[in-house]
Amino acid sequence: MNRLKDKVAIVTGSSSGIGKAIALRFGAEGANVVVTARRMALCEQTVAKITKAGGEAWALQTDVADEHQVERLIDQTVKRYGRLDILVNNAGIIAGGRLAETTTKSFDEVMNVNLRGTFFCCRAGFKQMKKQSGGTIINISSVAGLQAWAGTGTYSASKHGIMALTKSLADEGRPHHIKVSAICPGGVADELVDAPAEEILRSEKIDPFDIAETAVYLATLGKYSVVHQVVIDRLGADW
Repeated sequence: MNRLKDKVAIVTGSSSGIGKAIALRFGAEGANVVVTARRMALCEQTVAKITKAGGEAWALQTDVADEHQVERLIDQTVKRYGRLDILVNNAGIIAGGRLAETTTKSFDEVMNVNLRGTFFCCRAGFKQMKKQSGGTIINISSVAGLQAWAGTGTYSASKHGIMALTKSLADEGRPHHIKVSAICPGGVADELVDAPAEEILRSEKIDPFDIAETAVYLATLGKYSVVHQVVIDRLGADW
């Protein structure tokens, strides 16, 4: 416990699913957690759960597809807590379908949130961490960011883009002591984040808190250690 004591962390898309699991685990480890997503009421529920357990958290509504809201998120976080140590870019949406039947509107919606949103957050967070000379950025990608299958073209394209952003930013961040990593999960029981552990186990999917624990691990590596990407697949899944 307290592996992240007094660290300041933003977790996007932390109103539910993987993002909520990460925010809860960060709070339990002593971080000051900024919970942010489009659904403010759900963000406040995450904050209430963190504070009830004795942690420190604050909710700020943000649509990561809006660059001005993202810049406000970073500015307000620094204004409240003085710095930004960890940025987890988790906000994202899923849309499937064969490419020939995919509408331009659907394609744009996925790209605007998943790829542009991650870009906006990386850019704003990186600028702040560069001023501080240090920080950790964790992008939540997917196994679909490493492979692609029929019906996943749009989603996979967005997640492949996140991998490119991650690798490029990691290279750019090295001189400034900024670590940039990607977590690539597959088949997470994110809808069960508030369910009992036994129910998550029965789903035979990846426990969202396993992803959260991975994020804690990446955020607590030694000064000269970095893991560029972590692939967490469901047991028995095809490689």
